[in-house]
Amino acid sequence: MDVFLQQFVYNRAVPLDVRELRLDRCDGVLTRTLTYATVFGHRRAAYVVRPVGEGPFPLILYVHWYEPSSPDSHRQQFLSEAQDMARRGCSSLLVETLWSDRDWFIKRTQADDYPQAIQQVVELRQALDLLLAQPGGDPARLAFVGHDFGAMYGALLGRVDPRPSCYVLMAGAPCFSDWFLYYPRLEGVEREAFIASMKPLDPVTHVAALSPAPLLFQFANDDPHVPCERAELFFSAAVEPKTLRWYEAGHSLNAQAATERVDWLTAQLNVPL
Repeated sequence: MDVFLQQFVYNRAVPLDVRELRLDRCDGVLTRTLTYATVFGHRRAAYVVRPVGEGPFPLILYVHWYEPSSPDSHRQQFLSEAQDMARRGCSSLLVETLWSDRDWFIKRTQADDYPQAIQQVVELRQALDLLLAQPGGDPARLAFVGHDFGAMYGALLGRVDPRPSCYVLMAGAPCFSDWFLYYPRLEGVEREAFIASMKPLDPVTHVAALSPAPLLFQFANDDPHVPCERAELFFSAAVEPKTLRWYEAGHSLNAQAATERVDWLTAQLNVPL
């Protein structure tokens, strides 16, 4: 194993210690609220959303965006979509992240960013473990869906862990420094040094390694956080098969993007219509 990949190794023998907090059943869909242990000594909350039945079920890992002013800047972001996909026959996991804490961005510093990125990828690998441990799942049909930071960490996850078979990357920036330099501000030599320090982790550096998994990129043409040229850079770095969709929207995207994402996932996961 090369030195880069060694950073993301974790002890898979550490139990996830899943604790169910709530179980809801509606229209043939089971929604479990649970917590699980990470290898870093803390617990994360999650939803497991699945159909009633034995499977085999296609699998989806959903990773939310970071927008502190939005009520869905948390694992709830994709809950309705996951329930829709469950009615189509898919089993999904929606997880907490570092940025589930609305104050995370202003509490962190650039010194935190590299080690926290490693931690987050390891936690996403554990999330894949948890998703694949659900009854009736089909490991050959496993999609990753991420928005904003979720998309960026999805590209890095795919370089480290090849288990997802397709990816939807929504409104992600090509480089972590595109956003981590919003705050705290750095100038001159310090700024350039930080950009160079994060380059080994940048999504644009690794997105080609996701091939041959199909990729759907979703971007907005009025996104202040991902200008069109940065979106094009991210997409251009990927390898076929890949699809690019633009929307008349801001960073949150829109209903058309949701519809096209569901249709694309349905096709890629070979979900019966």
